[in-house]
Amino acid sequence: MKPQPFLAFLVVALLTSATVAQNGALPRELARKPVRVLLVVAHPDDEYEVAGTVYRISKELFGTVDQVVITDGEAGYRYSSLAVPYYGIDLTNEAVGRARLPGIRKEEARRAGRILGIQHQWFLNEKDDRFTLDAGESLHRSWHEERILRVLQQRLSKGHYDFVFVLLPSEQTHGEHKAASILALEAVERLPASQRPIVLGAQAGGRDPAPYTSVLGYSFTATDSPSPQFQFDRNTRFGYRESLSYQIVVDWIIAEHKSQGLFQTRCQQDRFENFWLFTVNRTLAAGEAESLFAAVTPRPERAREIGIAGADKSQ
Repeated sequence: MKPQPFLAFLVVALLTSATVAQNGALPRELARKPVRVLLVVAHPDDEYEVAGTVYRISKELFGTVDQVVITDGEAGYRYSSLAVPYYGIDLTNEAVGRARLPGIRKEEARRAGRILGIQHQWFLNEKDDRFTLDAGESLHRSWHEERILRVLQQRLSKGHYDFVFVLLPSEQTHGEHKAASILALEAVERLPASQRPIVLGAQAGGRDPAPYTSVLGYSFTATDSPSPQFQFDRNTRFGYRESLSYQIVVDWIIAEHKSQGLFQTRCQQDRFENFWLFTVNRTLAAGEAESLFAAVTPRPERAREIGIAGADKSQ
C-alpha cells in the first residue's frame, strides 16, 4: 500500500535546539513528513532545470529525491572542446566521444547528484542520438520504449513517490526531453489510480515563460494552465548580509558537467524554476502541490535561520 501523502504531519515530540542548529531547519520543517520525489530526465545534466528545488527538498527539508536518466549522453561530444585537455581524451572526435562520453557523463551526473542530495540514480543507457524537436525519433527509432516503461513502472511501484518531476515537453525543447516526459507520464498512467504520484513539468527560465501547449498527439501532456502554477526563485537571498542564494548551488552542479562546455554558459542564468501540473493528475493534486511549494519556498525566517547557522556569530 502506498504511504499516506506527504501532506500528513508527524508529531515531533522531542525537538531540541541542538537539532535545529545541526540541521539548519525550522521546527515546522522538521515536523512535516518528508516528501518523496522521482526525477525522470533524458540526459545526465537535465537535473539543472530543478536544481534549486531538489536541493531545498533533499538537503533542507530532509526529503528523498531519486533520478532516472534515460540516455547515455553520447551526443554531447559536440560541446566537449574545453574538456579535451581536462580529461586527456579527444572527445570532440565523434567516434571517440560517443565511445567515452557515456562513462564520463555518468560520473559527472553522480557528482552533481551528490551535491543535490539525490539518493539513487538509475542510468538506462539508451542512445543519445542527435538534437531534434521530434519526440517520435526517440520513442519509435532510437529507444527501447517498452523496456523504459517497464523500468519506470518498477521504480514508481517500489519508490512510493509523492511527486514525479519531468522537463516540460514544450514545442521548442529537445525531442529527447519530450520523449522522456511522455514516457514518465505514460508509466504513471499505467499504475493503479491509488498509487499514482503527482506529475509536474519543469522549465528553468524567467518569471513569465511563453504559454505552454501540449505535445501534438499526446493528450496527457496537457497542463492545467498555459502559465506556470508554481515557481522557485533561485535568487532568494539569505545568509550573512544576505550574500548567498540558490544560484550558487545551481552553479555547483553546472561545474560538475565539465564535458559539456556550452552548458557552462548557463551559470547565473534562468532565475526561476517554473512548474506546471498535468491534467492527468488526480483531483486533489493542486492542493498537494500547493502544500509542497509552500514548504519549498524559503520564508524570511528560514532565510534568517540559514544565516544564523552559517555565519560567524562573532561578527
